[in-house]
Amino acid sequence: MATRGFDLNIALVLGLILSVLEASNGGRTSSYVRNDDLSRDMPLDSDVFRVPPGYNAPQQVHITQGDHEGKGVIVSWVTPDEPGSNSVLYWVENSELKNRAEGILTKYKYFNYTSGYIHHCTITDLEFDTKYYYEVGIGNTTRRFWIVTPPKPGPDVPYTFGLIGDLGQTHDSNRTLTHYESSPVKGQTLLFVGDLSYADDYPYHDNRRWDTWGRFIERNAAYQPWIWTAGNHEIDFAPDLGEPIPFKPYIHRYHVPYQAADSTSPLWYSIKRASASIIVMSSYSGFGKYTPQYKWLEKELLKVNRTETPWLIVLMHCPLYSSYIHHYMEGETMRVMYEKWFVEYKVDVVFSGHVHAYERSERISNIAYNIVNGLCTPIRDQHAPVYITIGDGGNLEGLVTEMTQPQPSYSAYREASFGHGFLDIKNRTHAYFSWNRNQDGYAVEADSVWLLNRHWNFLEEFVSDSGDIATL
Repeated sequence: MATRGFDLNIALVLGLILSVLEASNGGRTSSYVRNDDLSRDMPLDSDVFRVPPGYNAPQQVHITQGDHEGKGVIVSWVTPDEPGSNSVLYWVENSELKNRAEGILTKYKYFNYTSGYIHHCTITDLEFDTKYYYEVGIGNTTRRFWIVTPPKPGPDVPYTFGLIGDLGQTHDSNRTLTHYESSPVKGQTLLFVGDLSYADDYPYHDNRRWDTWGRFIERNAAYQPWIWTAGNHEIDFAPDLGEPIPFKPYIHRYHVPYQAADSTSPLWYSIKRASASIIVMSSYSGFGKYTPQYKWLEKELLKVNRTETPWLIVLMHCPLYSSYIHHYMEGETMRVMYEKWFVEYKVDVVFSGHVHAYERSERISNIAYNIVNGLCTPIRDQHAPVYITIGDGGNLEGLVTEMTQPQPSYSAYREASFGHGFLDIKNRTHAYFSWNRNQDGYAVEADSVWLLNRHWNFLEEFVSDSGDIATL
Protein backbone atom coordinates (compact mmCIF):
# COMPACT_ATOMS: atom_id res chain seq x y z
CA MET A 1 0.00 0.00 0.00
CA ALA A 2 2.83 2.44 0.88
CA THR A 3 4.32 2.16 -2.63
CA ARG A 4 0.99 1.95 -4.48
CA GLY A 5 1.50 2.00 -8.26
CA PHE A 6 5.26 1.31 -8.10
CA ASP A 7 7.32 -1.83 -8.29
CA LEU A 8 8.85 -2.58 -4.88
CA ASN A 9 12.36 -2.93 -6.29
CA ILE A 10 12.15 0.51 -7.89
CA ALA A 11 11.00 1.95 -4.59
CA LEU A 12 13.95 0.40 -2.74
CA VAL A 13 16.44 1.78 -5.27
CA LEU A 14 14.90 5.23 -5.00
CA GLY A 15 15.11 5.02 -1.24
CA LEU A 16 18.87 4.40 -1.49
CA ILE A 17 19.28 7.31 -3.90
CA LEU A 18 17.35 9.60 -1.58
CA SER A 19 19.47 8.65 1.43
CA VAL A 20 22.53 9.86 -0.48
CA LEU A 21 20.97 13.05 -1.85
CA GLU A 22 19.62 14.12 1.52
CA ALA A 23 23.20 14.58 2.72
CA SER A 24 23.39 17.78 0.64
CA ASN A 25 21.30 20.88 1.04
CA GLY A 26 20.09 20.89 -2.54
CA GLY A 27 18.39 24.28 -2.21
CA ARG A 28 18.35 26.63 -5.15
CA THR A 29 17.93 30.38 -5.43
CA SER A 30 16.77 31.31 -8.89
CA SER A 31 19.17 33.30 -11.02
CA TYR A 32 16.25 35.00 -12.70
CA VAL A 33 16.35 38.79 -12.12
CA ARG A 34 12.99 40.51 -12.22
CA ASN A 35 12.49 44.12 -13.23
CA ASP A 36 11.91 45.68 -9.83
CA ASP A 37 9.99 48.76 -11.00
CA LEU A 38 7.20 49.26 -8.49
CA SER A 39 3.88 48.42 -10.12
CA ARG A 40 1.16 50.97 -9.40
CA ASP A 41 -2.54 50.27 -9.06
CA MET A 42 -4.47 50.48 -12.29
CA PRO A 43 -6.38 53.78 -12.57
CA LEU A 44 -10.04 53.86 -11.56
CA ASP A 45 -11.16 54.19 -15.19
CA SER A 46 -9.31 51.03 -16.33
CA ASP A 47 -11.34 48.67 -18.49
CA VAL A 48 -10.90 45.85 -15.95
CA PHE A 49 -12.85 47.96 -13.45
CA ARG A 50 -15.66 48.74 -15.87
CA VAL A 51 -19.14 48.94 -14.33
CA PRO A 52 -21.59 46.66 -16.18
CA PRO A 53 -24.17 48.58 -18.26
CA GLY A 54 -27.71 49.23 -17.09
CA TYR A 55 -29.27 50.83 -14.06
CA ASN A 56 -28.41 49.00 -10.82
CA ALA A 57 -26.80 46.14 -12.73
CA PRO A 58 -25.26 43.44 -10.47
CA GLN A 59 -21.50 43.77 -10.23
CA GLN A 60 -18.58 42.20 -8.35
CA VAL A 61 -20.12 38.77 -8.84
CA HIS A 62 -18.13 35.98 -7.18
CA ILE A 63 -18.71 32.48 -5.89
CA THR A 64 -17.28 30.22 -3.23
CA GLN A 65 -18.15 26.83 -1.82
CA GLY A 66 -21.44 26.94 0.07
CA ASP A 67 -21.30 23.81 2.24
CA HIS A 68 -18.77 21.36 3.58
CA GLU A 69 -19.10 18.65 0.91
CA GLY A 70 -19.15 20.65 -2.33
CA LYS A 71 -22.84 20.39 -3.25
CA GLY A 72 -23.47 24.03 -2.35
CA VAL A 73 -22.31 27.38 -3.67
CA ILE A 74 -22.47 30.91 -2.26
CA VAL A 75 -23.21 33.47 -4.99
CA SER A 76 -22.35 37.06 -4.01
CA TRP A 77 -22.84 40.35 -5.84
CA VAL A 78 -23.37 44.08 -5.30
CA THR A 79 -26.11 46.36 -6.58
CA PRO A 80 -24.97 50.00 -6.38
CA ASP A 81 -28.19 52.03 -6.43
CA GLU A 82 -30.91 50.06 -4.65
CA PRO A 83 -31.39 46.54 -3.25
CA GLY A 84 -32.94 45.05 -6.39
CA SER A 85 -33.62 41.32 -6.47
CA ASN A 86 -32.15 39.13 -3.75
CA SER A 87 -32.65 35.84 -5.57
CA VAL A 88 -30.60 33.64 -7.90
CA LEU A 89 -32.14 31.72 -10.77
CA TYR A 90 -30.20 28.55 -11.63
CA TRP A 91 -30.54 25.47 -13.82
CA VAL A 92 -28.62 22.49 -15.13
CA GLU A 93 -27.06 22.93 -18.55
CA ASN A 94 -29.52 21.91 -21.31
CA SER A 95 -32.40 21.69 -18.83
CA GLU A 96 -35.69 23.58 -19.09
CA LEU A 97 -36.31 23.33 -15.33
CA LYS A 98 -35.21 26.49 -13.52
CA ASN A 99 -34.87 26.87 -9.76
CA ARG A 100 -34.78 29.92 -7.54
CA ALA A 101 -32.87 30.50 -4.31
CA GLU A 102 -33.34 33.45 -1.97
CA GLY A 103 -30.41 35.24 -0.44
CA ILE A 104 -29.65 37.84 2.20
CA LEU A 105 -28.75 41.50 1.96
CA THR A 106 -26.17 43.50 3.87
CA LYS A 107 -24.32 46.80 3.62
CA TYR A 108 -21.86 48.70 5.75
CA LYS A 109 -20.32 52.11 6.39
CA TYR A 110 -16.60 52.66 6.78
CA PHE A 111 -15.47 56.15 7.76
CA ASN A 112 -16.77 58.35 4.90
CA TYR A 113 -17.74 55.45 2.61
CA THR A 114 -21.09 53.65 2.32
CA SER A 115 -21.14 50.36 0.46
CA GLY A 116 -23.60 49.29 -2.18
CA TYR A 117 -26.15 46.61 -1.43
CA ILE A 118 -24.22 43.37 -0.91
CA HIS A 119 -26.09 40.16 -1.70
CA HIS A 120 -25.20 36.63 -0.62
CA CYS A 121 -27.25 33.66 -1.77
CA THR A 122 -26.44 30.06 -0.77
CA ILE A 123 -27.62 27.41 -3.22
CA THR A 124 -27.73 23.91 -1.75
CA ASP A 125 -28.29 20.31 -2.86
CA LEU A 126 -26.67 20.67 -6.27
CA GLU A 127 -25.56 17.60 -8.19
CA PHE A 128 -21.88 16.74 -8.16
CA ASP A 129 -19.80 17.18 -11.32
CA THR A 130 -22.51 19.13 -13.13
CA LYS A 131 -22.53 22.37 -15.09
CA TYR A 132 -25.09 24.94 -13.94
CA TYR A 133 -26.03 28.33 -15.27
CA TYR A 134 -27.13 31.05 -12.88
CA GLU A 135 -28.60 34.53 -13.21
CA VAL A 136 -28.62 37.53 -10.90
CA GLY A 137 -30.45 40.83 -11.34
CA ILE A 138 -33.87 41.72 -12.74
CA GLY A 139 -35.37 43.22 -15.89
CA ASN A 140 -32.92 44.55 -18.42
CA THR A 141 -29.96 44.17 -16.10
CA THR A 142 -30.01 40.40 -15.64
CA ARG A 143 -26.55 38.86 -15.84
CA ARG A 144 -25.82 35.19 -16.54
CA PHE A 145 -22.82 33.08 -15.49
CA TRP A 146 -22.00 29.39 -15.07
CA ILE A 147 -20.28 27.04 -12.65
CA VAL A 148 -19.20 23.40 -12.67
CA THR A 149 -19.69 21.64 -9.34
CA PRO A 150 -16.88 19.40 -8.08
CA PRO A 151 -16.93 15.61 -8.27
CA LYS A 152 -18.17 13.71 -5.25
CA PRO A 153 -15.39 13.44 -2.64
CA GLY A 154 -13.36 10.29 -3.10
CA PRO A 155 -9.78 9.06 -2.73
CA ASP A 156 -8.81 8.89 -6.40
CA VAL A 157 -10.76 11.85 -7.78
CA PRO A 158 -8.40 14.04 -9.86
CA TYR A 159 -8.79 17.77 -9.35
CA THR A 160 -6.79 20.92 -10.10
CA PHE A 161 -6.53 23.87 -7.74
CA GLY A 162 -5.11 27.26 -8.67
CA LEU A 163 -3.07 29.23 -6.12
CA ILE A 164 -2.86 33.02 -5.85
CA GLY A 165 -2.01 35.29 -2.94
CA ASP A 166 -1.49 38.99 -2.22
CA LEU A 167 -3.08 39.94 -5.51
CA GLY A 168 -4.04 43.60 -5.28
CA GLN A 169 -5.02 45.50 -8.42
CA THR A 170 -1.86 46.65 -10.18
CA HIS A 171 -0.83 46.03 -13.77
CA ASP A 172 1.13 43.05 -12.44
CA SER A 173 -2.03 41.81 -10.71
CA ASN A 174 -3.76 41.90 -14.07
CA ARG A 175 -0.87 39.99 -15.66
CA THR A 176 -1.10 37.33 -12.95
CA LEU A 177 -4.84 36.81 -13.37
CA THR A 178 -4.57 36.83 -17.18
CA HIS A 179 -1.69 34.37 -17.00
CA TYR A 180 -3.72 32.08 -14.72
CA GLU A 181 -6.77 32.23 -16.97
CA SER A 182 -4.77 31.59 -20.14
CA SER A 183 -2.68 28.71 -18.84
CA PRO A 184 -3.08 25.33 -20.54
CA VAL A 185 -3.40 23.95 -17.02
CA LYS A 186 -6.97 24.75 -16.03
CA GLY A 187 -7.62 25.42 -12.38
CA GLN A 188 -11.09 24.30 -11.31
CA THR A 189 -11.09 26.12 -7.97
CA LEU A 190 -8.77 28.87 -6.77
CA LEU A 191 -7.22 28.75 -3.31
CA PHE A 192 -6.59 32.36 -2.29
CA VAL A 193 -4.15 32.80 0.59
CA GLY A 194 -5.05 36.31 1.69
CA ASP A 195 -4.52 40.04 1.01
CA LEU A 196 -7.21 40.92 -1.51
CA SER A 197 -7.75 44.56 -2.51
CA TYR A 198 -5.07 46.50 -0.56
CA ALA A 199 -7.66 49.24 -0.03
CA ASP A 200 -6.12 49.86 3.38
CA ASP A 201 -2.95 51.16 1.70
CA TYR A 202 -4.92 54.24 0.66
CA PRO A 203 -5.73 57.27 2.86
CA TYR A 204 -8.77 56.53 5.01
CA HIS A 205 -8.76 52.92 3.78
CA ASP A 206 -10.45 54.01 0.57
CA ASN A 207 -13.19 51.39 0.21
CA ARG A 208 -13.79 52.29 -3.42
CA ARG A 209 -10.79 50.05 -3.99
CA TRP A 210 -12.80 47.13 -2.60
CA ASP A 211 -15.35 47.82 -5.35
CA THR A 212 -12.78 48.06 -8.14
CA TRP A 213 -11.09 44.85 -6.95
CA GLY A 214 -14.43 43.02 -6.91
CA ARG A 215 -15.09 44.07 -10.51
CA PHE A 216 -11.52 43.15 -11.49
CA ILE A 217 -11.70 39.53 -10.32
CA GLU A 218 -15.30 38.95 -11.46
CA ARG A 219 -14.13 37.66 -14.84
CA ASN A 220 -12.80 34.56 -13.06
CA ALA A 221 -14.40 34.48 -9.61
CA ALA A 222 -17.94 34.45 -11.05
CA TYR A 223 -17.18 31.14 -12.79
CA GLN A 224 -15.02 29.17 -10.39
CA PRO A 225 -15.03 29.21 -6.58
CA TRP A 226 -12.37 31.22 -4.81
CA ILE A 227 -11.64 29.78 -1.37
CA TRP A 228 -10.94 32.79 0.84
CA THR A 229 -8.24 33.28 3.47
CA ALA A 230 -7.99 36.53 5.43
CA GLY A 231 -4.66 38.36 5.43
CA ASN A 232 -3.31 41.37 7.30
CA HIS A 233 -4.69 43.76 4.65
CA GLU A 234 -8.19 42.54 5.48
CA ILE A 235 -7.95 43.64 9.12
CA ASP A 236 -8.92 47.28 8.39
CA PHE A 237 -8.64 48.13 12.09
CA ALA A 238 -8.58 51.95 12.27
CA PRO A 239 -9.84 53.33 15.60
CA ASP A 240 -8.41 56.73 14.64
CA LEU A 241 -11.04 56.77 11.86
CA GLY A 242 -13.75 55.55 14.20
CA GLU A 243 -13.42 51.99 12.87
CA PRO A 244 -12.55 49.70 15.82
CA ILE A 245 -14.07 46.50 14.37
CA PRO A 246 -11.46 44.39 12.53
CA PHE A 247 -12.18 42.68 9.20
CA LYS A 248 -15.33 44.76 8.65
CA PRO A 249 -15.27 45.21 4.83
CA TYR A 250 -13.93 41.69 4.26
CA ILE A 251 -16.56 39.91 6.36
CA HIS A 252 -19.39 41.91 4.79
CA ARG A 253 -18.21 41.20 1.25
CA TYR A 254 -16.79 37.67 1.33
CA HIS A 255 -18.96 35.02 2.94
CA VAL A 256 -17.67 31.48 3.55
CA PRO A 257 -19.39 28.28 4.80
CA TYR A 258 -17.84 28.37 8.27
CA GLN A 259 -20.92 27.19 10.14
CA ALA A 260 -21.02 24.01 8.07
CA ALA A 261 -17.56 23.27 9.51
CA ASP A 262 -18.71 23.88 13.10
CA SER A 263 -16.57 27.01 13.26
CA THR A 264 -17.55 30.03 15.30
CA SER A 265 -15.88 32.49 12.91
CA PRO A 266 -15.70 33.03 9.14
CA LEU A 267 -11.96 33.57 9.56
CA TRP A 268 -11.27 29.86 10.09
CA TYR A 269 -13.18 26.99 8.52
CA SER A 270 -12.80 23.86 6.41
CA ILE A 271 -14.23 22.29 3.26
CA LYS A 272 -13.94 19.06 1.32
CA ARG A 273 -13.50 19.23 -2.43
CA ALA A 274 -12.88 16.19 -4.64
CA SER A 275 -10.00 14.27 -3.01
CA ALA A 276 -8.84 17.08 -0.71
CA SER A 277 -9.71 18.37 2.73
CA ILE A 278 -8.83 22.05 3.01
CA ILE A 279 -8.37 23.80 6.34
CA VAL A 280 -8.32 27.61 6.36
CA MET A 281 -6.66 29.31 9.34
CA SER A 282 -6.45 32.94 10.46
CA SER A 283 -2.98 34.29 11.15
CA TYR A 284 -4.44 37.51 12.59
CA SER A 285 -6.96 36.13 15.06
CA GLY A 286 -6.29 34.61 18.46
CA PHE A 287 -4.67 31.21 17.96
CA GLY A 288 -3.08 30.50 21.33
CA LYS A 289 -4.04 27.59 23.52
CA TYR A 290 -7.74 27.48 24.45
CA THR A 291 -8.72 30.19 21.96
CA PRO A 292 -11.73 29.40 19.73
CA GLN A 293 -9.47 28.83 16.71
CA TYR A 294 -7.23 26.45 18.68
CA LYS A 295 -10.17 24.45 20.02
CA TRP A 296 -11.77 24.25 16.58
CA LEU A 297 -8.60 23.08 14.82
CA GLU A 298 -7.94 20.47 17.49
CA LYS A 299 -11.31 18.88 16.74
CA GLU A 300 -11.19 19.47 12.99
CA LEU A 301 -7.95 17.56 12.46
CA LEU A 302 -9.50 14.54 14.17
CA LYS A 303 -12.47 14.65 11.78
CA VAL A 304 -10.48 14.45 8.54
CA ASN A 305 -11.14 11.10 6.85
CA ARG A 306 -8.02 10.39 4.79
CA THR A 307 -9.69 7.33 3.26
CA GLU A 308 -12.24 9.63 1.61
CA THR A 309 -10.10 12.74 1.12
CA PRO A 310 -6.45 11.64 1.31
CA TRP A 311 -5.00 15.08 0.57
CA LEU A 312 -4.86 17.45 3.54
CA ILE A 313 -4.11 21.09 2.65
CA VAL A 314 -3.78 24.02 5.04
CA LEU A 315 -4.16 27.67 3.99
CA MET A 316 -2.93 30.58 6.11
CA HIS A 317 -1.63 34.01 5.29
CA CYS A 318 1.62 34.29 7.25
CA PRO A 319 4.18 31.57 6.37
CA LEU A 320 5.64 29.36 9.10
CA TYR A 321 8.89 29.02 7.15
CA SER A 322 10.41 31.75 4.99
CA SER A 323 14.01 32.67 4.18
CA TYR A 324 13.25 36.21 2.97
CA ILE A 325 14.34 39.17 5.11
CA HIS A 326 10.99 40.96 5.05
CA HIS A 327 8.48 39.42 7.48
CA TYR A 328 11.25 37.09 8.64
CA MET A 329 9.99 34.72 11.39
CA GLU A 330 6.64 36.48 11.77
CA GLY A 331 4.97 33.08 11.69
CA GLU A 332 7.19 31.62 14.42
CA THR A 333 4.58 31.76 17.18
CA MET A 334 2.01 29.92 15.08
CA ARG A 335 4.68 27.42 14.02
CA VAL A 336 5.47 26.65 17.65
CA MET A 337 1.76 26.18 18.34
CA TYR A 338 0.75 24.04 15.39
CA GLU A 339 3.71 22.48 13.58
CA LYS A 340 3.55 19.39 15.81
CA TRP A 341 -0.08 18.87 14.79
CA PHE A 342 0.75 19.30 11.10
CA VAL A 343 3.40 16.58 11.38
CA GLU A 344 1.25 14.30 13.52
CA TYR A 345 -1.68 14.46 11.10
CA LYS A 346 0.58 14.31 8.03
CA VAL A 347 -0.57 17.54 6.41
CA ASP A 348 0.60 17.35 2.80
CA VAL A 349 1.16 21.01 2.00
CA VAL A 350 0.75 24.38 3.73
CA PHE A 351 0.17 27.34 1.40
CA SER A 352 0.81 30.88 2.63
CA GLY A 353 1.20 34.40 1.28
CA HIS A 354 2.32 37.62 3.04
CA VAL A 355 5.90 37.52 1.73
CA HIS A 356 5.75 39.05 -1.76
CA ALA A 357 7.81 36.38 -3.48
CA TYR A 358 7.82 32.63 -4.09
CA GLU A 359 9.45 29.89 -2.03
CA ARG A 360 9.05 26.15 -1.63
CA SER A 361 10.48 24.20 1.27
CA GLU A 362 11.70 20.66 1.68
CA ARG A 363 9.69 18.40 3.96
CA ILE A 364 11.16 19.55 7.25
CA SER A 365 10.13 20.04 10.85
CA ASN A 366 11.48 21.73 13.95
CA ILE A 367 9.27 20.06 16.54
CA ALA A 368 12.19 18.75 18.63
CA TYR A 369 13.20 22.25 19.74
CA ASN A 370 12.19 23.15 23.31
CA ILE A 371 14.28 26.33 23.85
CA VAL A 372 16.81 24.70 26.21
CA ASN A 373 17.94 21.71 24.13
CA GLY A 374 19.59 23.73 21.36
CA LEU A 375 17.94 21.65 18.60
CA CYS A 376 16.83 24.74 16.69
CA THR A 377 17.76 23.68 13.15
CA PRO A 378 14.91 22.23 11.07
CA ILE A 379 15.54 18.65 9.97
CA ARG A 380 14.24 16.52 7.09
CA ASP A 381 11.01 14.85 8.16
CA GLN A 382 9.03 12.65 5.76
CA HIS A 383 5.87 13.14 7.81
CA ALA A 384 6.04 16.95 7.60
CA PRO A 385 4.28 19.18 5.06
CA VAL A 386 5.85 21.01 2.18
CA TYR A 387 5.56 24.75 2.92
CA ILE A 388 4.90 26.93 -0.11
CA THR A 389 4.89 30.74 0.04
CA ILE A 390 3.00 32.21 -2.89
CA GLY A 391 2.37 35.83 -1.86
CA ASP A 392 3.39 37.03 -5.29
CA GLY A 393 0.14 38.01 -7.01
CA GLY A 394 1.33 41.50 -7.95
CA ASN A 395 0.25 44.12 -5.42
CA LEU A 396 1.30 47.76 -5.22
CA GLU A 397 3.76 47.17 -2.37
CA GLY A 398 6.11 45.40 -4.77
CA LEU A 399 8.33 42.37 -4.51
CA VAL A 400 10.45 41.24 -1.59
CA THR A 401 13.92 40.64 -3.00
CA GLU A 402 16.32 40.51 -0.04
CA MET A 403 16.96 36.94 1.14
CA THR A 404 18.80 35.40 4.07
CA GLN A 405 22.23 34.10 3.10
CA PRO A 406 23.31 31.41 2.72
CA GLN A 407 20.10 29.76 1.61
CA PRO A 408 18.96 27.58 4.53
CA SER A 409 18.81 23.83 4.04
CA TYR A 410 15.04 23.76 4.44
CA SER A 411 14.53 26.02 1.40
CA ALA A 412 14.27 24.01 -1.83
CA TYR A 413 13.61 26.85 -4.30
CA ARG A 414 13.06 30.59 -4.00
CA GLU A 415 12.57 33.41 -6.47
CA ALA A 416 11.54 37.05 -6.15
CA SER A 417 8.96 37.24 -8.93
CA PHE A 418 5.23 37.66 -9.33
CA GLY A 419 3.25 34.60 -10.34
CA HIS A 420 0.72 31.91 -9.45
CA GLY A 421 0.60 28.16 -8.92
CA PHE A 422 -1.34 24.98 -9.63
CA LEU A 423 -1.84 21.91 -7.47
CA ASP A 424 -2.88 19.12 -9.82
CA ILE A 425 -4.04 16.13 -7.76
CA LYS A 426 -3.80 12.93 -9.81
CA ASN A 427 -5.00 10.28 -7.35
CA ARG A 428 -4.67 9.34 -3.68
CA THR A 429 -0.89 9.07 -3.85
CA HIS A 430 0.40 11.68 -6.29
CA ALA A 431 -0.05 15.39 -6.97
CA TYR A 432 1.94 17.75 -9.15
CA PHE A 433 2.61 21.32 -8.04
CA SER A 434 3.88 23.94 -10.48
CA TRP A 435 4.66 27.64 -10.18
CA ASN A 436 4.63 30.09 -13.09
CA ARG A 437 6.03 33.60 -13.38
CA ASN A 438 3.32 35.96 -14.52
CA GLN A 439 5.30 37.20 -17.53
CA ASP A 440 6.61 33.96 -19.02
CA GLY A 441 4.97 31.96 -21.78
CA TYR A 442 1.87 30.32 -20.40
CA ALA A 443 3.30 26.80 -20.48
CA VAL A 444 6.56 27.68 -18.72
CA GLU A 445 7.02 26.27 -15.25
CA ALA A 446 9.68 28.10 -13.26
CA ASP A 447 9.46 25.54 -10.45
CA SER A 448 7.63 22.25 -10.05
CA VAL A 449 7.55 19.21 -7.79
CA TRP A 450 5.78 15.88 -7.53
CA LEU A 451 4.23 15.45 -4.10
CA LEU A 452 3.71 12.06 -2.52
CA ASN A 453 0.75 11.85 -0.19
CA ARG A 454 2.05 11.43 3.35
CA HIS A 455 -0.88 9.28 4.42
CA TRP A 456 -0.36 6.74 1.62
CA ASN A 457 3.34 7.02 0.83
CA PHE A 458 6.42 7.36 2.99
CA LEU A 459 9.14 7.83 0.38
CA GLU A 460 10.84 11.21 0.52
CA GLU A 461 10.80 13.18 -2.73
CA PHE A 462 13.75 15.24 -3.85
CA VAL A 463 14.25 18.00 -6.36
CA SER A 464 16.74 17.71 -9.20
CA ASP A 465 19.24 20.49 -9.81
CA SER A 466 17.13 21.67 -12.73
CA GLY A 467 14.21 22.32 -10.37
CA ASP A 468 11.86 20.86 -12.95
CA ILE A 469 10.56 17.82 -11.12
CA ALA A 470 10.94 15.79 -7.98
CA THR A 471 11.84 12.13 -8.41
CA LEU A 472 9.47 9.73 -6.70
